[in-house]
Amino acid sequence: MRYNQLGKTGYEISALSFGASSLGGVFHEIDEGKAIKAVHVALEFGINYIDVAPAYGGTKAETVLGKALKGIPRSSFYLSTKVGKNTSSDGYGVDSFDYSSEGIRRSLDASAKRIGVDYFDIVHLHDIEYNNRVNTDWALNEGMKTLFDLKQEGRIGAVGIGMYPVDLWERVLQEGLIDVGLSHNLYCLNDTRLLPLLELAKSKGIGLINASPFASGLLTSRGAPGWHPATRAQRRIFEKAATYCIAHGVEIEKLAIQFSSQHPDLITTMFSSSNPETVRRNVEWSSMPIDEKLLEAVLNILTPVSNQNWNY
Repeated sequence: MRYNQLGKTGYEISALSFGASSLGGVFHEIDEGKAIKAVHVALEFGINYIDVAPAYGGTKAETVLGKALKGIPRSSFYLSTKVGKNTSSDGYGVDSFDYSSEGIRRSLDASAKRIGVDYFDIVHLHDIEYNNRVNTDWALNEGMKTLFDLKQEGRIGAVGIGMYPVDLWERVLQEGLIDVGLSHNLYCLNDTRLLPLLELAKSKGIGLINASPFASGLLTSRGAPGWHPATRAQRRIFEKAATYCIAHGVEIEKLAIQFSSQHPDLITTMFSSSNPETVRRNVEWSSMPIDEKLLEAVLNILTPVSNQNWNY
């Protein structure tokens, strides 16, 4: 496992990182025992950065992660969670937002209790663009100030944002508002809009995390969950790409993790899985040479959905 500096945080994090959203059952039902083992396998392979959020499965992901991390030395991993967004226990789709100082502090205390920790290396403001950006200014003012206050108090190590829109990333990075950014679905087989942002982030000393190499499930044999905004016609294009890969003896997941993790400018690529064998497979695949001919063919298939802006 390679390790890279995350901006100016001083954190040296693994080139692959573990997103705990799957532990909340947001993609499909989970076996809790296997989900806990998935975290252990990730750590055994040298992954040292784990991200979670109370919104994943209505706090379920944080609860399961807490069970997985019980007894593991806190100094052996970096941990982040998110604040500002809550999701009902039935998964994605019913969200409420609170970027107030009181709400953020209450959320952080609850997350710490669920996971069994008293310190977070990074805390991200979560999905500040949702609901047509009605909460964006609230998040970037009161929310951001609260996180920097918590950093000053020694409760957290670094301030971040986890979101999607490229134009909002450009604004936040240009203004140098954060220590760390967690972007999703912006560097995968069907989208490479992260690359210009990486240059901007580097110029500002901001560590940018690349998440969702499987395009929130679109780049998998299973396909994306029902909450994903892709249309039926768009899903068929991804299904065609997956079928093409199988016909050539490769699962599309292998190509996806290779593509999203092997760019030399990436600090880390974050994937999520509640299956220990899938975690093992992803780590092993990420270090294998990519099949350039297969990659070219799959990129051609995905051209109609290339750099598509999804309305999450």
